[in-house]
Amino acid sequence: MARLGKSVGFNSLVLGAFALITAALLASTYLGTKDRIAEAQREVAKRALLEIVPMDRHTNDLLLDTVSVPANYWHTLGVEGGEVNIARQGDEPVAVIIPAVAPDGYSGDIQLIIGINIDGSLAGVRVVSHHETPGLGDKVEIKKSDWLLGFNGKSLTDPTAELWKVKKDKGAFDQFTGATITPRAVVKQVYKTLKYYNEDRERLLKAARQQPTINHQASEDSEHG
Repeated sequence: MARLGKSVGFNSLVLGAFALITAALLASTYLGTKDRIAEAQREVAKRALLEIVPMDRHTNDLLLDTVSVPANYWHTLGVEGGEVNIARQGDEPVAVIIPAVAPDGYSGDIQLIIGINIDGSLAGVRVVSHHETPGLGDKVEIKKSDWLLGFNGKSLTDPTAELWKVKKDKGAFDQFTGATITPRAVVKQVYKTLKYYNEDRERLLKAARQQPTINHQASEDSEHG
C-alpha cells in the first residue's frame, strides 16, 4: 500500500508539472502571437471600411476615428455596443460607417457595416459575417455577387418607405433565385440603419467635429514608431 501511495503521489506530481509546463507554453504562444493576430484583424477591418469609403474620400484613420453608439439605439441596429467610424476630409466629416446586425437571416445573424454619406445617401454596404447557405444566401458576399452594390446611393426617400422591400414583397430590391429570406433581412436592416442615422445624425456629426482629427500619416508614424 505504501508503494502504491508513493506511486500515485509521484504520478500526480508528474501530471501537475506537465499541466504547468503546458499552460506556460500556451501562455507564451499566446503572448507571442496576439500582436500579430490583432494586426491581422485590424487589416481585415480596415480593408472592409476602405471598400465603402476609399482612400481618396478621406484623410483620417477610419479605425481610430470613432463615436460610440448610444445604448438606446442598440436594439435598432441589432448590436450590443459598438462604434460608428467617421470618415473626414480634413476636419470635416464626409461619411459614417455604422455596425449593424440583421437577426433574421435564413441561418441566423448577418453582421453588416453600412456606410452613409453626410447627406443621408448610402455610401455602401458590406457583410462582415454570416452563416447563410452556400450558393444561395451567400450572394450577400461582395466577392460572390454584386447585389450589395444595388444599395449605393439609396436613401430613406429613394426609394420611398413602402418600397424598402424585396420585389417578392412588392418592393424595389431584387431577391436571389431560390433565396428570399436573406436579402429580405439585409434590406430591412439597412433601412433601419438609415433611420437610425437620420435620428442620431446631429449628435454623431457634433461629436465627430469635436474630436481631434487622426490622419493617415500620424497613424502610420505611431505604428512604426
